[in-house]
Amino acid sequence: MSLRGRKIRGALAPYALIAPTVVLVLIFVYGVVNGVLQGFGVMPFLGKTEFTFQYYIEALSRSDFTASLGFSLYLSAVSSALAVMGGIVLSAALTRLSASRAARIIGINIPLMTAHTLVVLFVVSLFAGTGLVPRALYALGVIDGIGAFPSVVGDPNGWGIILVYLWKEVPFVAFCTIAIMANVSDRYGEAALTLGASALRTFFSVTLPLCRGALVKAFLIVFAFSFGSYEVPFLLGPTLPKAIPVLAYMEFQNPDILNRSYAMAINGIMVLICTVLAIAYFVVLQRERRR
Repeated sequence: MSLRGRKIRGALAPYALIAPTVVLVLIFVYGVVNGVLQGFGVMPFLGKTEFTFQYYIEALSRSDFTASLGFSLYLSAVSSALAVMGGIVLSAALTRLSASRAARIIGINIPLMTAHTLVVLFVVSLFAGTGLVPRALYALGVIDGIGAFPSVVGDPNGWGIILVYLWKEVPFVAFCTIAIMANVSDRYGEAALTLGASALRTFFSVTLPLCRGALVKAFLIVFAFSFGSYEVPFLLGPTLPKAIPVLAYMEFQNPDILNRSYAMAINGIMVLICTVLAIAYFVVLQRERRR
């Protein structure tokens, strides 16, 4: 190969390497734009080109949508609040005990790497009507029958869904705070203890306030993830109300292709809520940087 050919090949190599990524990004952007347009009633392949808010208005006025939205917000709020509290406890325990790397891997990394579908199977095996826990409680005489144990599948309170979320969300919150908490404990915590403060007062008066930014950001991330999660509510959620991602999927699967606009309108509302959460995260991040 001539020198000129090698130069041309070297100049084109970066573009050839980035080409697959560009193609994937374009496909993703096309799908997002197409979905947004369908939510506003624009479906050129059906001859519908008029921009309208009709589907958003009708979606917001439907009782099943408002019930699903409330159910999803409830699941996200409860699981996020419990995850923050559990993450604080886990992070404090690992910091206080000066846990080894192996302990941190078991307590944080392994739960984070476990797929939600596997956790669902684990929870069902333990807490379903024929699971190990109800049978053990029945054998011990704690409950009158296996059916007396609250169902983990289809429960209107969604406690099974929340339990699955906590498996990964508690370690995630601990992952976000443990480095800060360890640094605070080593510096300001020891200073507070030297001045006569108890370990408990030092934790609530010094450590937690300095970790507030990380906890708020972790809460927002966990809330957005729980709100948009599909597989766990689909597997463990009640028939009614459905979580809003499940409702959007069911509307999309409707045989009437015109119903797809409702599904995309529901997805658009979900995106709007998650965008608000992302803006709140950005605001918290900017405040931390200014401080």
